[in-house]
Amino acid sequence: MADTKEQESKAGTPNPEAMPRGEEPTSGPAAPAEAPAAPKPKQKDKQKEKQKGKKLAEGKPAAAAEPEGPPPEPAPPPRLHEYYAQRVRPKLAQQFGLTNPHEIPKLVKIVLNVGMGDASKNPKALEAAVAELGAITGQQPVVTRAKKAIANFNLREGMPVGCSVTLRAARMFEFLDRFITIAVPRMRDFRGLPTDSFDGRGNYTIGIKEQMIFPEIDYDKVEKIHGMDITLVTDAGRDDTALALLRELGMPFRGEAPVAVA
Repeated sequence: MADTKEQESKAGTPNPEAMPRGEEPTSGPAAPAEAPAAPKPKQKDKQKEKQKGKKLAEGKPAAAAEPEGPPPEPAPPPRLHEYYAQRVRPKLAQQFGLTNPHEIPKLVKIVLNVGMGDASKNPKALEAAVAELGAITGQQPVVTRAKKAIANFNLREGMPVGCSVTLRAARMFEFLDRFITIAVPRMRDFRGLPTDSFDGRGNYTIGIKEQMIFPEIDYDKVEKIHGMDITLVTDAGRDDTALALLRELGMPFRGEAPVAVA
């Protein structure tokens, strides 16, 4: 009987040498051995993968929404520009004997300037002039400011004195076409444009007394009648070639029959 008790006590008490380190021996029957758990992925690797995904998402631009339907067709070139390229350039080259095509004069830009001396006292009039000039040209005007102070005119440096617009390329030709065909014939007592308004370097300036000649202006919304200066800048360098260029484009000069633009 003593031998059986000793065997049972030996079987019930686990061997402390066989136990893994860090675990205390437990009394009672031995627990069944569990299967080894699968190795868990490290947290650092997960964080690195997340950061890489964020960088890739930030580096790629957002996909633009595709417009529905067919793409819009490009705007046709201005009528006056085609007429200049097909008719005016060969005629000017033949008239002045220009062999180099870069010597043929051309329009560079058109500048419209509205001067208002009382802009500082009447800011609403300046805002109306800016809106009207924007409607005429289809481009946002720039408010011009005084460069120096003049005590006799109660003018300080930086005060608004008017607005201006510079037109180039397609808008330049479109405005000149509307000005020649629509606005100029609506001038009061019009007898032709003067031919002595060149500056000696091929630039032509026209002074207009009323902005009402442009069809974009609504008579009921006009607060004040004001004029403007329109300067046509060319690269001719001479007044005679610039005069021939503007004449061929259809400018109705005084004492001359205007050229009909096909």
